[in-house]
Amino acid sequence: MSMVSIQPTTSQDATAAAPEQVKDPFAGMTLLTAEGQQPRAKAAVEITKNALKRIRVAMAKEGVSPEQGGLRLGVMGGGCSGLSYSIRFDSQPRERDRVFVFGAGVETPGDPTDAKPVRVFVDPKSFLYLAGMVLDFEETLMRQGFNFINPNSTKSCGCGSSFTA
Repeated sequence: MSMVSIQPTTSQDATAAAPEQVKDPFAGMTLLTAEGQQPRAKAAVEITKNALKRIRVAMAKEGVSPEQGGLRLGVMGGGCSGLSYSIRFDSQPRERDRVFVFGAGVETPGDPTDAKPVRVFVDPKSFLYLAGMVLDFEETLMRQGFNFINPNSTKSCGCGSSFTA
């Protein structure tokens, strides 16, 4: 007969186990990597499948051409925490923009574009703050809208659109 001894957990053991319990910010999301980029690349942006669906529907509603136009992501000074996100449609990229292409052939429910890719434009100055971020679209009882999941953000405020880097 063998005896098994159970050691009590010390506070040191508990802190060592804590990193494994960190909640994955992307749990339950389908991340889409831009054409020509590696998944989770630090020098790129990514979007979720929920965001792709919402961008396609909104672009069609606004009459923005998927071939020429796209979604512009940016950062501006201001807001409660010093910097705030800007998001809008643009008819074409600017000369120095980084252009990311997502979702070619990826079907989304209610897609008015027939699985065409969408383009995301980021200007060089904003890219300093947005590199490595993921754009999601959240639809809950409490909130509906685009959500910037940004590893460069060191602090954000309650409004969700302002941050410190």
